[in-house]
Amino acid sequence: MERVRFAPSPTGPLHIGGLRTALFNCLYARKLGGSFILRVEDTDQNRKVDNSEQYIHDSLTWCGIEPDEDPIKGGEYGPYRQSERRKLYETFIQQLIDSGGAYYAFDTAEDLASAREKDEKEKGGFKYNALNRHLFANSLNSTEEETAKRVGEGDAVVRLKVDADQVVMSSDLVRGNIRVNTSELEDKILMKKDGMPTYHFANVVDDHLMKITTVIRGEEWLPSLPIHQLLYNAFGWEAPKFMHLPLILNPSGKGKLSKRDGDKNGYPVFPIQWNETMGYKEAGFLPEAHLNYIAQLGWSPKGNNEIMTLRDMEGAFDVAEIQKGGARFDYEKAKWINQQHLNRLSAEEIIERYPVQTKKLRDKFGKEAPEIVDLIKERLVLVNDLEETTRCFVEDPVNYDEKALIRIQKIDKKKVGSLVKKSLENSEIINLKEAFIKAGDENDIGLGAFMQVTRIAVVGSLSGPDLFELLKFIGKDVTLRRLDQLINKQ
Repeated sequence: MERVRFAPSPTGPLHIGGLRTALFNCLYARKLGGSFILRVEDTDQNRKVDNSEQYIHDSLTWCGIEPDEDPIKGGEYGPYRQSERRKLYETFIQQLIDSGGAYYAFDTAEDLASAREKDEKEKGGFKYNALNRHLFANSLNSTEEETAKRVGEGDAVVRLKVDADQVVMSSDLVRGNIRVNTSELEDKILMKKDGMPTYHFANVVDDHLMKITTVIRGEEWLPSLPIHQLLYNAFGWEAPKFMHLPLILNPSGKGKLSKRDGDKNGYPVFPIQWNETMGYKEAGFLPEAHLNYIAQLGWSPKGNNEIMTLRDMEGAFDVAEIQKGGARFDYEKAKWINQQHLNRLSAEEIIERYPVQTKKLRDKFGKEAPEIVDLIKERLVLVNDLEETTRCFVEDPVNYDEKALIRIQKIDKKKVGSLVKKSLENSEIINLKEAFIKAGDENDIGLGAFMQVTRIAVVGSLSGPDLFELLKFIGKDVTLRRLDQLINKQ
């Protein structure tokens, strides 16, 4: 059975890129009837941020991405926090050292910094590997007694022993076969001095023990693939399949999407609010619409159906349709997709899901509230538009749109307003358009003038829902009052 995992580090909020990785793992598992695991990679305790893990859970819950196994619900292959798996790592690191696949290194930070500075000047770059490891302090150049002493003092890291001038073969489901000469690789640190594993070691051990069959992660981890392949080879384990997802680029296409881009251009980069930073939830996005959009950042499903639910995507997901190149983020497209999903909801669903945004409408109109939501639904782009779009039903305009007032400067609003009032007093709203036409013919005034003055009076601008439907809901008395307010405006 296919088993995939999303393995974030709790070092801050979940970014759009991380959420897309979680989504693609979930889609792949659901499409193939497999299991989706959430594993928290918290071995770097110095970078751990309070509440990050809870934020990851809350974000996935809001989006409707439900892991089959995770630190909260557990599972057969737990624990699911790496900080709780330390004994396992100690066992396997010793196994690797005993087999000659790894060794202890005792270099100080100062020694490494000096060597790095020298090589960068002379060779353009520094690598700690088979070509120069004999120059450094490590167990390969030390006696057993010296090694045991320094290890006992906690003065050692463990490095992977990479043989020189070998070809390591690995494969990626998106990019095909990848060949790398080991002379281009470093003897990566696998275990730090504090006894905690690095990403590379813990990642491989956990994926093996949790029986992960396919690793789906971001493109930034592609350079690590040969190292991970070498670790699998050193243990004699079969490596899982790999899939590295393309970068999500900022709107200019000139770099990876970042929080700074969002702050600068006014759009969120997190699913839900993080501290004082707004997320897509608070910006007024439906979770299903948010997932629908980020799924298209790197995946081009067959057909022209851009609007898909999570279940739709689970059925349609195909690795062959994942692109290699970076995907440019487009906030306007994200909002358009959200608008389409909002339009698919019934008025009753909108009211049920968003009681806060529809409270004033429900309080004033009761059972008629869904009819009003149906009337304005197509105008909604974000959930947060609900209050503003329905405001004209529940409140008199406080301010008038200046551009709208400029457009009716040539109209005698007092005269037209008086004629509108007279038409209202003498006609039912259902017949009001005909009354406007008759009054206009008698006074040589076009229908447009009646419509514009009335709309500005009741809405405050020249945009809004169908005017006559709006008037039916607010009634004659409210309309007459709002007309007086406009007529008397200086």
